[in-house]
Amino acid sequence: MTRQKLELTWIGKENRPKLEPRILLEEPEFSYHAKHRVSDDDVFNNKLIFGDNLLALRALEQEYAGKVKCVYIDPPFNTQQAFEHYDDGVEHSIWLGLMRDRLDIIQKLMSPDSTLFVHIDDNELGYLIVLLDEVFGRANRISVISFKQGSATGHKAINPGVVNTSNFIVIYAKDKQSWMPNRIFVEKSGRDKRYGRMALS
Repeated sequence: MTRQKLELTWIGKENRPKLEPRILLEEPEFSYHAKHRVSDDDVFNNKLIFGDNLLALRALEQEYAGKVKCVYIDPPFNTQQAFEHYDDGVEHSIWLGLMRDRLDIIQKLMSPDSTLFVHIDDNELGYLIVLLDEVFGRANRISVISFKQGSATGHKAINPGVVNTSNFIVIYAKDKQSWMPNRIFVEKSGRDKRYGRMALS
């Protein structure tokens, strides 16, 4: 019996945009370092890129492939809303294709010990996790963190049905074997007296 890899499929998955190599051009009038340089030793290596994010990622590949330590993305939640700069209500298969194309390049940009954080709500959470498993490998999934994004007040309180107040951060490593999180120790003064007490009924 032939074993097959589990994968997510969708209409148009095989269609990929043809991206030619890109270069970034600096606009001196918008450049921070041109106005704030004090000496020739000053380092200004941050970039603010204006344009299509897929083309911007492609332009970063040549210089930054394998070098990026941390990536945080906040993609469209695909909640059927229209915003000024992007459509947030595309068909699921289109959303998956757009995400896959960008995640592929992001994965190439990341260093072996790097971390990816993706902010999403429950609308596409399931699809996103399976897609990330495919691009990064399920073994490189670190965690899915939920956090309170809102409260069940106002229009949500009178809305019939289930009210969602949570968003999620999905965390992946480029290579979990090389991944070294910076753990933060917060010292607590005193011992919590509730621990060690026996409850009797």
